[in-house]
Amino acid sequence: MTRRAAAHSTRQPGSDVIPDQAAADSAGQPGADTASGHAAAERFWHALEARGSSPHTIRSYRTGLEGYLEWLAGHRHDWREPSRTVLRSYLAALIEGHDKRTVAQRLAALRSFYRFTTRQELTPGNPLAALATPRQPRRLPAVLTVAQTERLIVAAEEGTAQRSEVGMLDRAELGSRGGPVDRSGWSARRAALAQALALRDVAIIETAYAAGLRISELASLTVGSVDLKRGEVRVTGKGRKERVSLLGRPAMAALDRYLDEGRPVLAARAGIAAPGGSPSGGSTSRGRGSAERLSHDATVLLLNHLGSPLSVRGIRFRLERLRVAAGLPEGVSPHTLRHSFATHLLDGGADLRVVQELLGHESLATTQIYTHVSPARLRAAYTASHPRATLSSAGGEAAGHSGLPTSGVSSPSGAPEQ
Repeated sequence: MTRRAAAHSTRQPGSDVIPDQAAADSAGQPGADTASGHAAAERFWHALEARGSSPHTIRSYRTGLEGYLEWLAGHRHDWREPSRTVLRSYLAALIEGHDKRTVAQRLAALRSFYRFTTRQELTPGNPLAALATPRQPRRLPAVLTVAQTERLIVAAEEGTAQRSEVGMLDRAELGSRGGPVDRSGWSARRAALAQALALRDVAIIETAYAAGLRISELASLTVGSVDLKRGEVRVTGKGRKERVSLLGRPAMAALDRYLDEGRPVLAARAGIAAPGGSPSGGSTSRGRGSAERLSHDATVLLLNHLGSPLSVRGIRFRLERLRVAAGLPEGVSPHTLRHSFATHLLDGGADLRVVQELLGHESLATTQIYTHVSPARLRAAYTASHPRATLSSAGGEAAGHSGLPTSGVSSPSGAPEQ
């Protein structure tokens, strides 16, 4: 039996009790100490799940924490009380192979882990409390202009990026291996699908831009979460926190038309198999019961070409196709629409705290980044505040504002004498 297996064998099945480290250390078994670190990490990950942390956050923390514990084990250091010298050595190794953003994420994971172990009395304190995080370069978020956003919507309306999904219908109904299966009504179904997909794509762009949604929030919307009468959409954001976002008239109209004309067409295709004989699209491989899956799929707002829920990956794919069709620069993502939403609100004079609430930010500091992206807001603040921002010349009007005398005495003609 290996030393790690021996350490795990000291735990009762289903128990969260950490193995006795005093015995392990006295026996000179660093592997057992590593095992206790992984056991503490498991408890930490379960706590993150119970707290409602996103799968992405848990996955990122798991990667960072596992790498840290393995590094400590390889250098025969105790994970419970690493010295500052040990932590600096680990930080140097981390900086050597990763960019500053990744380093900051790994350190954030370790700080959160040690806060947890300290509360659980697994460690005497947080050894990273006094360790400085490398300063990250400040990058302003990229945003679209209003004209570029409109080009994106026009591309969706024209259905110029639907060839891939409609092509799947061709292969499914006409047969990808043999001759045509059934051409009766095929052209009409093809046109109806293309129209439904175009309505869906317009609803995606309009809703993401109007409500400032994250892509995960957009993908998880249900039919019941949208209130077109009130122009509201109820969103479950990070940490399973709910908020209400608002919809403008174009977004309401796009959603109304999609729900009336587009979604029924897509939902009716839920039983159609993709090429190869297996159902395609989002939720068939998630391991849920058939009845539960069908019940869930029936309420999801955005559907793919086979009537299954449109996934986060599917939304990214659609937006990339629309970006190319609209002739927009590379780098436009679903989050770009969220950045544009916030920036355009500030350009229009919205209060920063209102934007914070609509975005679902916990801290106002997170929202303040958009004040540096909004040139109209900066110009308005400068014009309203600086005493010389609105002067038409540096003559007498300037003197009146500055309180200083003019450089010469005015002559009867009005020109200053030299």
